[in-house]
Amino acid sequence: MNRRMLALTLSVGLSSPALAQVDDATYCRQLAALALRYTGGAGGEGRLSADLSTVGAIDDCNKGKFASGIPVLERKLRSNGFTLPKR
Repeated sequence: MNRRMLALTLSVGLSSPALAQVDDATYCRQLAALALRYTGGAGGEGRLSADLSTVGAIDDCNKGKFASGIPVLERKLRSNGFTLPKR
């Protein structure tokens, strides 16, 4: 029985950071999609074009740097009147 508890404890303890990272990745992708679709300035051919801070934040998210990408995207969306998706 002690082996089972140890195995269970280790599996839960090891998976929590991994799950948080997956959740951050998903959340970052959601924010990026909203920011790309609904924010930005007029670009070529009349389409919206993301500003450099948005592009940089998306790049951070793509590189796994969620702690630096997510706050920028959240600020950008809030400043444009958006309600953020559930995290």
